[in-house]
Amino acid sequence: MRRYRQVPRSEADGTFRYRHTWERRSFLSRLGIYVLSIFLLYFLFFPQDGLVKSDMEKLTFYAVSAPEKLDRIGAYLAERLSRDVVRHRYGYVVIAMEALDQLLMACHSQSIKPFVESFLHMVAKLLESREPDLQVLGTNSFVKFANIEEDTPSYHRRYDFFVSQFSAMCHSTHEDSETRSRIRVAGIKGLQGVVRKTVNDELQAIIWEPQHMDKLIPSMLFNMQDNEDSERAGEENPASLAESCFRELLGRAAYGNMNNAVHPVLVHLDNHRLWDPNDFAVPCFRIIMYSIQAQHSHHVIQQVLSHLDTHSKNTPRVRAGIVQVLLETVAIAAKGSIGPTVLEVFNTLLKHLRMSVDFELGDGSRRNSASSLSSTRTKESEERIVQNAIIQTIGFFGGNLPDYQRAEVMMFIMGKVPVYGTPCHTLDTGTKRIQTMLLSSLIMVTSGFKCKTMCAGLPVAFLEPLCSISLMEDSELRQLVLEILHNIIDRHDNRAKLRGIRIIPNVAALKIKREKISKQDVVFMKKHGQQIYRHIYLGCKEEDNVQKNFELLFTALALITIELANEEVMIDLMRLSIALQDMALANEENMPMFIRCGIMALVAAYLNFLSQMIANPPFCQHVSKVIEMRNLDAPYLLPEHVFREKCVLPDSLDRDDVGLYFQTADLAEALSVPGYNVERLAIPYIPQVTDEDRLSRRKSFVDTISLQVDILSNSLPDQVHWLAEEITFETLKKAIDTTGLEEQERERRRQVMEKFQKAPFEEIAAHCESKANMLHDRLAQIFELTIRPPPSPSGTVTVTSGHAQYQSVPVYEMKFPDLCVY
Repeated sequence: MRRYRQVPRSEADGTFRYRHTWERRSFLSRLGIYVLSIFLLYFLFFPQDGLVKSDMEKLTFYAVSAPEKLDRIGAYLAERLSRDVVRHRYGYVVIAMEALDQLLMACHSQSIKPFVESFLHMVAKLLESREPDLQVLGTNSFVKFANIEEDTPSYHRRYDFFVSQFSAMCHSTHEDSETRSRIRVAGIKGLQGVVRKTVNDELQAIIWEPQHMDKLIPSMLFNMQDNEDSERAGEENPASLAESCFRELLGRAAYGNMNNAVHPVLVHLDNHRLWDPNDFAVPCFRIIMYSIQAQHSHHVIQQVLSHLDTHSKNTPRVRAGIVQVLLETVAIAAKGSIGPTVLEVFNTLLKHLRMSVDFELGDGSRRNSASSLSSTRTKESEERIVQNAIIQTIGFFGGNLPDYQRAEVMMFIMGKVPVYGTPCHTLDTGTKRIQTMLLSSLIMVTSGFKCKTMCAGLPVAFLEPLCSISLMEDSELRQLVLEILHNIIDRHDNRAKLRGIRIIPNVAALKIKREKISKQDVVFMKKHGQQIYRHIYLGCKEEDNVQKNFELLFTALALITIELANEEVMIDLMRLSIALQDMALANEENMPMFIRCGIMALVAAYLNFLSQMIANPPFCQHVSKVIEMRNLDAPYLLPEHVFREKCVLPDSLDRDDVGLYFQTADLAEALSVPGYNVERLAIPYIPQVTDEDRLSRRKSFVDTISLQVDILSNSLPDQVHWLAEEITFETLKKAIDTTGLEEQERERRRQVMEKFQKAPFEEIAAHCESKANMLHDRLAQIFELTIRPPPSPSGTVTVTSGHAQYQSVPVYEMKFPDLCVY
């Protein structure tokens, strides 16, 4: 082809001449250079001498100068390499791959992409061979290629073959241990190269699909699990290299890829039976939680929870292993877990806790033969392992939550406790077992809970069911309730200083931390203080109380004194103590002597503590005097003696020996100082009867209804008599005089209870119906007197002798409020 170029003859005249020039790079010259490159490449290397450096530099210079020739060079080398591999000329193969690596590293341009296809084809040929050296050689070349950052993405390149081949190398079973380790290390490096090459490329998002993750993840876990070469260090150790690659892969996982990355881990643990024991599963998930981004932690928790649901009917040890893994995950992710994930975790755990208890009791109920007794006991012990693991998980997770979330979790767990509407004497073994497990979980959650106000720590929806459980006949349940109260009330960590029931000689030496009671706590005690006192009072006289019950009751009274007591609360606590003493002396419910003496010891220990907290010398003197008298004449009324194993108890308690008991008059005289309402101390404490008594064994459901109906009947006297009654001095005197009222009230209640227990059902139903009708009539009368419709011009309806009559009111006679007239 001819080209013409204008060349100026002289700059003065403006004339030009045209001269014929031929293009210097003609077809023959280009063909010659190409033949030269092939010639250099063919004689570039010798197996015995290695790669010739000078010739390699010439080839590299030509490839950089003419990058469009790289695809032909790559095609030729691929053909040459395939032929050498088939002919087992491994020396030429090694040198050729070295030359290709240098060309690949030197040529960074867009035209390198056709060359890459030939390069990957050659690497695939090496990986397909059965020679370990060639597999390692191909892997090293691929790793070098993976470290190259390309300017533009590849639209058609796929790495499916390399994922499969490298995964197969990770599972190498070569008979030689050294060679096996080399192949596995090469496979892990290859997978690491695939990950680095694809995870940052949006067009290669297919690598996160399940068919690839099901090969990548198990290959890494297999080498992490099979740590044969623990003596090797660094990249020569397959286990450490696989862990590093595993961490890198998880660290690059995006929000939508977490499920595909975690699911193969769970499947691998299932296939290799690594849940029992879970020595590998726990550290594996610890790696996962510390490698992924913090905001993705809830994905892992949800995956483990769903996996636990899948294995709900598996062996107890497998379920326990999964729960322990869940414990590890929530322990790391607890600080960052927000939203519905928290309640989902607790809901799933509580569901499996109930299932575990059902499995345990179901197996226990099938003890029909002696041959199955040992297997049943083994199953029960294994189920206990599951239950303890679940409780630990609940407690650890709840203990790491913020206070506002922990309060919600406490309410959530309390809502699962079977309490409402169930009389205690009808609770089956499974229900009691569930109650014990859930209350144990609550103890773990409330441990370390520091609420600013008691209204936040003990809301009504939480306090009422908790106090209801304290009326159960099971002593273990009552102990758990008291421990929960200790965790919530104790905000200054004083409980450890008050462990054990004893006469503390010097309370000041305990260095109790205390702050002034807040206004919110004062309001709380005014609203709910009587409810707490009542349950302490009723809990003291349970016949199955043991030493631990009295110890926990003493700690509860002491913590209330420290955290919630002002002058009014202290007076109430004194009234409660005197009432407990009088109850033990009167013994109207035929309590065992150990319970009576235990109550006396509890009162002595608490009043000794309270007197030193108040720091009132007359009060302390009176309490010390009573304790000294008991040491001399009745040591069984002190905690140091009554709770001994071989303590001799008396047949009865002498009420006439006044020196052995605390006297209300002496306490009132000692507290006759400003700030204390001594007159209120003289009022005996009487616990109120509420609907919660239906949960205790002291009253049945029918008894409660009878009391309610009887109170209802007496609270609605005849209206005419109520209107005609005059208030005189004698009436007020009779109202103040309470002599004999308690006996009359007790006899009236006995008659009502006897009537409802022995009368026919039809008679009881008719009686209740009449009372209900009476209440309805009274309310209708009240509403008729208080609520009247406004006058209307259309008239009002009045009923006379059963006939409705309309009475119209003219507008000019209607009286409107001043604000309605303008």
